Amino acid sequence: MTGSATDLWIAVPAAVLAAASFGLTGALQHRAARREPERGAMRLGMILHLLRQPLWLASLLTNGLGIAMQWVALSTAPLVFVQPLLVLSLLFAVISSAALRRQRPSKEVLLGSGLCVAGLATFFPVSRPTAGPGELVPADIPWLAVGLGLALTACLTVATCGSGQVRALAMATATGVLYGVAAGLAKLATADLQRGLGALLGSWHIYLVALCGIAGFVFNQNAFRVEVAIAPALAVIVTLDPLVSLGIGVLWLGERLSDGPGAVIGQVLALAALVGGIAMLSKFAPQAALAAEQAEATRSGPRRT
Repeated sequence: MTGSATDLWIAVPAAVLAAASFGLTGALQHRAARREPERGAMRLGMILHLLRQPLWLASLLTNGLGIAMQWVALSTAPLVFVQPLLVLSLLFAVISSAALRRQRPSKEVLLGSGLCVAGLATFFPVSRPTAGPGELVPADIPWLAVGLGLALTACLTVATCGSGQVRALAMATATGVLYGVAAGLAKLATADLQRGLGALLGSWHIYLVALCGIAGFVFNQNAFRVEVAIAPALAVIVTLDPLVSLGIGVLWLGERLSDGPGAVIGQVLALAALVGGIAMLSKFAPQAALAAEQAEATRSGPRRT
């Protein structure tokens, strides 16, 4: 079962509010990061520069609200239920980003965002996720660490060797993987918190959540700095986040997805819609955003060096 009816009345609004908060956070952070000069594949010191921007500081408040709502949702519903709902943050981000530019999002961008949302929204009811025991023993950590290390190494290699959108999508991939791992561990941390603050602070779960979250945050800001449009990078992030957390839920936390023939076909079709949406965003979103940036630069002068 995905949870009692009462739990779902709490989890669904909390997850949707988290998605709205994360979407607005992404739009604010992307706008702030685009004001930073592009120097190399990764800039850890960029965070210090962003701290001087009120727009970026405001994004931390909306991000904090999103995290709080995500934890509320995770404490009342399975990981495989909550995370797919967070893909709605992509739609909220596209709308928020267009509003900040005082422009309407293009039809192609809205269609691509809609395909991404529809893909994961379909994936959830078709896969019919159910909760498991929700335990990750220390012996499982090396396997998770090796997989995470290989994924991040590949992303850093591509980001260092590539440029432009290739670099941005590589860093977005690293962000999505890290956020997905952090979400999986956050599910365990919420269980610790239900036993009291002492149990939370005495467990290793919360510290790995913080480590993965901070690393993902740095990758996220760098992806936004490179990518002229928020949609392609964020589409990769919000797609990988729930898919990676689903993998963790299934492989290590004992959560289950329906494996009947019809369900498997439905899941494949849903993922195909997801990939199609990302492809559309990768093609059309940069064109629309670049035109908007050029128009804004013409009105106010160069913004980046």
